[in-house]
Amino acid sequence: MRSAESTVTSTAELFGVSRNTIYKYVPEPKGGRATLGEPNSTPTLPRPSQPAE
Repeated sequence: MRSAESTVTSTAELFGVSRNTIYKYVPEPKGGRATLGEPNSTPTLPRPSQPAE
């Protein structure tokens, strides 16, 4: 879904759910779909902490 070419319909078909389910459970990206094509639009995930030795 991060691709600007991806559609809600194609994603719903891929997962075997309705379009309404996608709209209900997948949040809209900040700035809307237009920001999906921008190079820095992917959110950074936190790194897991290293266990103390």
